[in-house]
Amino acid sequence: MPRTFLQTLPGPYRFYRGGEIPEVTFAYETWGTLSPAKDNALLLSTGLSPGSHARSNSLNPEPGWWEDMIGPGRPLDTNRWFVICNNSLGSCLGSTGPASTDPRTGQPYRLTFPCLSIEDIATTSRLLLKSLGIHPVAAVVGSSMGGMTALAYGVMFPFEANRIMSISAGAHAEPFAISMRSAQREAIRLDPDWLDGDYPPEKPPLAGMRLARKVGVVTYRSPVEWNERFGRKRIPRAPADPWATRFEIESYLDHQAEKFVGQFDANCYLYLSRAMDLFDLGDHGTSVVDALSKLRACRTGVIGVESDILFPVEQQHALAAALHEAGVESSFVSLGSTQGHDSFLIDYERFGPAVGDFLKD
Repeated sequence: MPRTFLQTLPGPYRFYRGGEIPEVTFAYETWGTLSPAKDNALLLSTGLSPGSHARSNSLNPEPGWWEDMIGPGRPLDTNRWFVICNNSLGSCLGSTGPASTDPRTGQPYRLTFPCLSIEDIATTSRLLLKSLGIHPVAAVVGSSMGGMTALAYGVMFPFEANRIMSISAGAHAEPFAISMRSAQREAIRLDPDWLDGDYPPEKPPLAGMRLARKVGVVTYRSPVEWNERFGRKRIPRAPADPWATRFEIESYLDHQAEKFVGQFDANCYLYLSRAMDLFDLGDHGTSVVDALSKLRACRTGVIGVESDILFPVEQQHALAAALHEAGVESSFVSLGSTQGHDSFLIDYERFGPAVGDFLKD
């Protein structure tokens, strides 16, 4: 029976790049049954904005962000796997982050929250698993930021994961991705309502978040999809304002931005976004290959998408080649999905078999 939990880990927790907080609370959900030996746990690590609700359950019937991938007979087969999805450290969807209350002051952490790293997300995920008596974990599967987390988990804690799968991620962020996320962060920080991160919860920097989300959505999809879905179609009634929305693609971006603002804290967005840019697997060795050599005790899989502009398929090829050079058992799948970086959230027909095959014996 799927369930939703909050778990507080006693502190202090010391961050990878310095600083500490008194304690860490995690929101997580589970599907399937943990075996008596606790050897069938699969940790599902999320991207920047999703929470722990990866699949609907009795407590929350709303479809999850990976609804069709989890369940009996599905790629993450709950007849076999005990799937755990936790909301990442630094987020605002139940786990401790900049929007959480600092027990030392009774006020939100805001920008007093220490610098967040992908390594912190991996480390605290491991602490959560250990608190549940799961050590080692059978598999870590992650997409986008979660793929970085999965790679960090394997490299930082060798022999503690039997399988590592990185989906639409990489050993580091490329300059294009860094530049796009930098523009998103600047849009938030230039909003007068941001107030140097000290905005009241009832008046967040909405304009900055809207613009940041629009830029993000542009990078999450592909030009091929935009052409197929929208082309140069215009909205039915042209507004009187000459600068108002006129094209369907503009209307789509407006809609995506409105759905997002108010649901995600601006400071949390800044911290998670920066964590992705700062991450470099090569920091854990003399090179990326040297760092990946620590994964020799586990099986690895890499999935890339040909239309992804945020983590280009060439980057996935490079990661797969580095794993091979490091002597790690690995597989690589390149998918022809047209939905760009977001394909893993949409194109289940391609991603289902690719993920399911990796998780089979």
